[in-house]
Amino acid sequence: MFYRVIGIFAILILLGACGNKNEQPDFANDIAPLIYKNCSKCHSDGAGGPFNLTNYQEIASKGNLISYVTENRIMPPWPADPEYTHFSGETVLSRDEIELIKTWVKNGMPSGDTSSLEPYKRPERKMFPKGPSMLVKLPTPFRIKGNNTDHFFVARFPITLDHDTFLEAVEFIPSQKRLVHHMNAHLITYDEGKSNQKKTGKYWIRQDQAESVRIHQDLDLLYEDGSYPPMTPSVCNYLPGSQFSYYPHGIGGYKLKKNSAFYLNDIHFGPSPVDVEDSSYFRLYFTSKAPTRPVSEFQIGTLGIAPVTPELVIPPNEIKTFHIKFTVPEDISVLSLVPHMHLIGKKFLAYALKPSGDTIRLIRINNWDFRWQYFYQPPTMLLIPRGSTIYVEGVYDNTSSNPNNPFSPPRQIADRDGSMKTTDEMFQLIITYVPYQKGDELKKLGIEAEE
Repeated sequence: MFYRVIGIFAILILLGACGNKNEQPDFANDIAPLIYKNCSKCHSDGAGGPFNLTNYQEIASKGNLISYVTENRIMPPWPADPEYTHFSGETVLSRDEIELIKTWVKNGMPSGDTSSLEPYKRPERKMFPKGPSMLVKLPTPFRIKGNNTDHFFVARFPITLDHDTFLEAVEFIPSQKRLVHHMNAHLITYDEGKSNQKKTGKYWIRQDQAESVRIHQDLDLLYEDGSYPPMTPSVCNYLPGSQFSYYPHGIGGYKLKKNSAFYLNDIHFGPSPVDVEDSSYFRLYFTSKAPTRPVSEFQIGTLGIAPVTPELVIPPNEIKTFHIKFTVPEDISVLSLVPHMHLIGKKFLAYALKPSGDTIRLIRINNWDFRWQYFYQPPTMLLIPRGSTIYVEGVYDNTSSNPNNPFSPPRQIADRDGSMKTTDEMFQLIITYVPYQKGDELKKLGIEAEE
């Protein structure tokens, strides 16, 4: 019996040794799947990353950097706590995966058999017949003064097509990624034969140099007779690090006429010490199907439908906690969650309590990072029943030990009548949703929503 036990033990040891296929990891079998899933969607053509990570040569050339930023959890950026809730498109590497990358780099980054390995390509939907997408750019870039102050612009991005169609999604791609604080874009559509746009108006105006009563005229947004064309609000919004949202077919989307324009009522650039130019642009995604369920949103907290308590004022050298509370008046299916704070935000927690007392976990961010603010999408549409109360808690650190504090020594920081300046503060949760329909809980969100 003793020898039998020893024999089984030895076999198990051998099986364990043979089963450790990651002792000599290679690119084709071990590293490519990790990078393609977690990194390449940002580091590819047309995305926000500063360089591409789509094939062996590109990835191996950055091997040491990849090993360093993954080991120190600088990249891939994913502020939400995966132990609290999971989201579509989540980019979180396990400790074993980080060690795998480290070992691969240490061993000289062997390629393995890449003969059947396809380079990464950004997932595309069924697009406009002329191509997978369409870019909308300005002929003149935004010009930002290097005076270390915030800059706010309004702008017009003209859109000209051969025929009317349907717009499924809009992606905003910032040029100066470190400076673009946020952007809000509305869609203006002109009636056939009535637009008569002179196309002589300005493309952008600095808000501090604009007369509010003349902004729309100066941007040439109106009909020739001075009347207003139809406008659909908030078709695209941007925060630092955000990815645009995919919805299931039929949800969201807009009718797009061949003569249209994006009106940016607010694009905010943070302070810069030198003069720079920004050539941010839009990518349009088309569909042949008309949307059947328009998307709505609400925000609670700063500038929202529920207040921050106590008043959002953080004295110097203090760490303070604030709360938001809101009761949902109807059954809703949540499509995305957008937490928002500025530089001295430290922690963010949101959950809902059903009338039954059950908890719906929404999101928890243990280490707030202003540079990465996502439109978080649950794996499937998330039901919050009527009468549920959403609770949000935010912690702010206005001490000298906070490396993100914009002031040294610390000074009082507050919500100044909804000021969007980076050095002021905000506390918001923005929720995108549709009224609930039976079966919504089964509908996938994110890239997985394609079929």
